[in-house]
Amino acid sequence: MARPCYISIRRLSSYNLLPLPSTTQEPADFLTKLRFLSSRGHLQEALSLFYSAPSQFHYQQTYATLFHACAQQRQLNHGVKLHHFMLAHYPSCPHDVILTNHVINMYAKCGHLNFANQLFDEMPERNVVSWTVLISGYAQCGMVEDCFRLLSGMLGECRPNEYAFASVLSSCGYGQGTQVHALALKMAMDASVYVANALITMYGKSHEGGKVEALTVFESMLFQNLVSWNSMMAGFQVWKLGLDAVRLFTKMHRDGVGFDRATLLGVISSLCPRNGIAVESSLKFCLQLHCLALKSGFISEIEVATALVKAYSDLGGDVSDIYQLFLGLSSCQDIVLWTGMITAFAERDPVEAFFLFCQLLREDLDPDWYTFSSVLKACSGLVTEWCALAVHSQVIKAGFDDDTVVNNALIHAYARCGSIALSKQVFDEMAFHDLVSWNSMLKAYGLHGLAGEALQLFSQMDVKPDPATFVALLSACSHSGLVEEGIKIFDSMSENHGIVPQLDHYACMVDILGRTGRTIEAKELINRMPMQPDSVIWSALLGSCRKYGETQLAKLASAKLKELDPENSLGYVQMSNIYCSGGSFGEAGLIRKEMDGSRVRKEPGLSWIEIGNMVHEFASGGRRHPQREAIFTRLKALVEQLREIGYVPDTTLALHDVEEEHKEEQLFHHSEKLALAFAIMNEGSLHCGGHVIRIMKNVRICVDCHNFMRICKSCN
Repeated sequence: MARPCYISIRRLSSYNLLPLPSTTQEPADFLTKLRFLSSRGHLQEALSLFYSAPSQFHYQQTYATLFHACAQQRQLNHGVKLHHFMLAHYPSCPHDVILTNHVINMYAKCGHLNFANQLFDEMPERNVVSWTVLISGYAQCGMVEDCFRLLSGMLGECRPNEYAFASVLSSCGYGQGTQVHALALKMAMDASVYVANALITMYGKSHEGGKVEALTVFESMLFQNLVSWNSMMAGFQVWKLGLDAVRLFTKMHRDGVGFDRATLLGVISSLCPRNGIAVESSLKFCLQLHCLALKSGFISEIEVATALVKAYSDLGGDVSDIYQLFLGLSSCQDIVLWTGMITAFAERDPVEAFFLFCQLLREDLDPDWYTFSSVLKACSGLVTEWCALAVHSQVIKAGFDDDTVVNNALIHAYARCGSIALSKQVFDEMAFHDLVSWNSMLKAYGLHGLAGEALQLFSQMDVKPDPATFVALLSACSHSGLVEEGIKIFDSMSENHGIVPQLDHYACMVDILGRTGRTIEAKELINRMPMQPDSVIWSALLGSCRKYGETQLAKLASAKLKELDPENSLGYVQMSNIYCSGGSFGEAGLIRKEMDGSRVRKEPGLSWIEIGNMVHEFASGGRRHPQREAIFTRLKALVEQLREIGYVPDTTLALHDVEEEHKEEQLFHHSEKLALAFAIMNEGSLHCGGHVIRIMKNVRICVDCHNFMRICKSCN
């Protein structure tokens, strides 16, 4: 609420403005012109015309028109000046209830409730409008107790009208709203469409309930206008009942109710994967809404287009469709739409998201904190940190370097790009750390296998940890093999912090135990879980069984994984590898055949490395790279060099019907080995100055490549 404005009535009375020479206009024509100017947003012109007119034009209706315009346009300065003028030139105004109501409404709408209340208290006579405009002003500022006080006083003087009830309800929560609902029922005001719509909106804002009450009010209405339908739609969105919102919109369309921009925004926003609708069905309905928006012309509304972009993005729609929608609005693109586009591409095509951000800057648009956090999310999916550095420079330039949300995004982006030092620098320079800041830094340490640093940072936390904090800590312990520390942290969650472990925490614990060969303990932990284990937990156990040759337990984990996530190739590949390691090549072949029959495809292993400000991608066999032969030659020499100091290729997972020499050749052509050889060939052009070779992968590194890299590091 704006700062109260205390104005002396006596001082106002001394204000004087002499009118200019009179005109020959009729009063009715003059009033029409004032209304035309003020309704078109030309309030200054309307007031200038009014002040220059002779006194015969300064009557109740002209004053009322101008005060109403000042209230609508929130023009307090013009309203105060007009009030000065009226007190000086319209002596009967203190006794004019209608005009005083307009003045109270102007001050209330502009947020100066103290002065509005002062005028209200000084009125010699009040009517229902006097009470209603003041209640509306307090409701607009969310001052519920004052609304109730005024409503109680109003009941002693006059019968509240539908607008008074609607105003009070607009500021109420669930508990207070039910009391007003009971009063409306007692006074038979619930039959009013305005009161009913306010009740639906009030119940619709309640996250913990309200659906039954809202539906009861909606279905009992004798007449439902468009606001009624839209309010019900908004409620379904709050309750995360997307399917109900879709059904309601379908009924609207079938009954010929019509729709507006708010309707489309409500139903489009309900098409979220978390709102209980199958993704395929949501995507189909989103396409239908897109067609309807095109047909009705609402697609030109920037809010509708932005909502469609977000819906397509959330539902995994085709990025080309999203881009076409964006290009079709080239004349009215704002920062919200650009940010929506960047968000849509951030995960699926981070390079395109970064390009869109660069284009946004060329269009002279000013990115906000949400834009920066979205593009930094895209940067976290790129191989190199230079994109994050470029965005960071724009963050500083735009003055968002003190923004906590943006700094949290920077910590995450730098860590994902491989630069833990830059993540720590951002964290250390932050003036304020919220819970996300601490969790982001803990995750960064865990990602880089720095469990000691993560545990030390956790001991320095000055905010209460949440479940995500312990996922980060347990993950760090898992990557570093700190079993006992991980067990202590897991036990302390409920004992010391009152946090009940969830699936993510159990998955981390299974991984911690399994990585160190304690697979039986991991299985016992799964058996004790208070909820059903998910595919992540079974895949963690399966990976441990693969490492330690636990064939029988692996069969169970693989079966569970295939049951819960039939499209995941991990259950087939790991079992095949386990059989190969044990020499059961026939069983391994059957697993591969089963995988082919189920049409499950293994994600190809890819590696990326930055050389000379250019990112190079490698696949197994190196067929994609133009310098393939030169890379093979350098890699062959490197292998011979490492053999001399103890490297022995691990061929246990290679195809059993291939000669040993060919098995080794298959291993040597893994994507990460090719990337390493290429990096050594171009050591002088490495982005990191030749001291560190940073290779990014999309899948876990194999045992042989891990040994190869470790020995290679030791000899340099």
